[in-house]
Amino acid sequence: MRVIFNEELKAVADDLDRMAQDVRKAINGAGDALLNQNLEAAQAVIDGDIEIDALESSVIDQCVKLLAKQNPVATDLRVVVSTLRLAATFERMGDLARHIADPASPLPADAQPLFAEMQAFLDNVADQVVSMLTDRDTKTAEQIILNDDKLDALHKKTFELAQSEDWKGTNQQLIDVVLIGRFMERLGDHAVSAARRVMFIVSGFDPSKEPTRDEGTDID
Repeated sequence: MRVIFNEELKAVADDLDRMAQDVRKAINGAGDALLNQNLEAAQAVIDGDIEIDALESSVIDQCVKLLAKQNPVATDLRVVVSTLRLAATFERMGDLARHIADPASPLPADAQPLFAEMQAFLDNVADQVVSMLTDRDTKTAEQIILNDDKLDALHKKTFELAQSEDWKGTNQQLIDVVLIGRFMERLGDHAVSAARRVMFIVSGFDPSKEPTRDEGTDID
């Protein structure tokens, strides 16, 4: 029975890895679409979101079967439940990337540098999420959590830009700047959520906003 459980859990982990890779691709494509008005990239993100949704459904179905058939306990239960939550997090990240890829109008020129900086941050975070998940790397998870303040600071600048007396964009561009900034900030938040979940899988504690405060503690 243990061999069967491990094989089924490996299949779930493989689907989750593919979700993370697809989310990275979606984030990269969304930035290309937003900053370069690349319509092909935008369509690829929209189409790719369908695959992310399908993978989430697959992960959920497999996890429910594991819970029903294998009755996992302790660490195994922690992994299965956390996998369900990670799948939901990645699905939301795919949705946010789709929203970023399809703004109502191009960003004004004076907003481009700020959003390019936010996108560069997210591209790096997307790489970290894939690496963290593949290797169950808690050090990378800590970095994702701790670095999120940088994205929050950039997000704050989007409001300052929108409220500036020097704003020259249209009303629609104003709405887009506020909404897209929020979508990008939420992507960072979901990456943090994924990092906390991976740390919980590995160590058994939720690091919250201080990833090292309970180092060595386990709740098995």
